[in-house]
Amino acid sequence: MHHSRLCTIVIDCRVDDLAASTAFWSQALGKPIAAPDQDGDGRYAELATDDDEPVILLQKVEHDSRVHLDIETDDLEAEASRLERLGAKRIAFARKRWWVMEAPSGHRFCVVRRQREAFGPHLNRWE
Repeated sequence: MHHSRLCTIVIDCRVDDLAASTAFWSQALGKPIAAPDQDGDGRYAELATDDDEPVILLQKVEHDSRVHLDIETDDLEAEASRLERLGAKRIAFARKRWWVMEAPSGHRFCVVRRQREAFGPHLNRWE
């Protein structure tokens, strides 16, 4: 048995400086900036969300700008395998920490380790 849930909406931004995109999305979504430079390398910023809302993460990328979803789980392998049975395929194991996957529709998404201390009320349980 393992658990998973939608945890993050990731706004991929193909930009030189993430700050302007972070300011735009903060104002557009009415969410204050929680971390303007999450890892100190200028690649990630986070908007403030309540504990029962998905995290909103902005990510500086080299590919075209798009939005993708992260699914958090307490068992990466079990969740990736479950999604493969549904028709998804594994693309890459990024930074030895998460799976980049592709849905049958061609949409990319990530399967990541649990991101918040508690999973919260919107948890799926898989046998």
